[in-house]
Amino acid sequence: MGSRTVIMIGLAGIFAAIAIFAGRAWLEKQAASQMGTMEKVQPVATTTLVVASSALRFGTRITDANVREIPWPSDAIPAGAFSKVADLVGKEPRIVLSGLEANEPVLASKITGPGARATLSALIEPDKRAVTVSVNDVQGVGGFVLPGDRVDVVMTRQPDTGDSYSEMVLQNLKVLAVDQLADDRRSEPIVVKAVTLEVSADQAQRLTLAESVGTLSLALRAAGHTAYTEMTRVSVRELGAGPKVASSDTEKTSVRATLTVGVTRGSERKDYVVPAERPVTKTARRIPMTIQAPPIPVAAPARDVDQTAVPVSAAGNKPTPRG
Repeated sequence: MGSRTVIMIGLAGIFAAIAIFAGRAWLEKQAASQMGTMEKVQPVATTTLVVASSALRFGTRITDANVREIPWPSDAIPAGAFSKVADLVGKEPRIVLSGLEANEPVLASKITGPGARATLSALIEPDKRAVTVSVNDVQGVGGFVLPGDRVDVVMTRQPDTGDSYSEMVLQNLKVLAVDQLADDRRSEPIVVKAVTLEVSADQAQRLTLAESVGTLSLALRAAGHTAYTEMTRVSVRELGAGPKVASSDTEKTSVRATLTVGVTRGSERKDYVVPAERPVTKTARRIPMTIQAPPIPVAAPARDVDQTAVPVSAAGNKPTPRG
């Protein structure tokens, strides 16, 4: 091995050692900087908050067994929260009105007051009303309408005269209950016979009137969609199927048409039904016709000859003898 090779290997080792020590020093410096930053961060101030120990549904009574206290940031306490279980569980029981999940804060708006019952009236806003409408599996969106959903109400009506029509009578109504179920955390579909909706006083009148004059159906809205949609009435005629036309004195036929021909002789009249000249395929009206027959020549009197006149057929057929 030459001297030059030895020198090159030595220089490479020196540079490698320098790189290792420099990298190590840089890493230690970065770690020390991060530790200093972490030491400067002040701990978050916390307080206690009452949350549900497990899932609680509508009508559940609040007890020590289903709620507990946990640390919660002091600057993030929700309105209506309770800080102590003793403040929530007292001599007078409280009942869950709106479903709670595990570790969800228990808020005053989701439970009753002390000693109050878990009734539907406790769920209604102060300026609202609750109105129940009849539905079936189709009108109720196959059972997928559940408490807490938002729906539109569509009325279909068949008036005594005119076309059947459908129109949107109310929009964005909150579902309070289906049948006797008011649990807004239920997720399984259920086919019901009645749906209770939260409406204003004016909407209650419109909804009741619409149900009395037509058939109501519910249209389920997407979650979070509350915008009003401008809608117009839709009739059968707009669907491309016009109303049935009542039959009149005209008949549509593809068979051979006929005419009624009246032949009058003196004071005596007799009607004959004869075929028309050609068949018709469009609407044709049966037209009664009266033809005054011309005088019928009578042969000179002859012995033993019947002198009775015979009318001539209007269709050019052979005369039909009378008597």
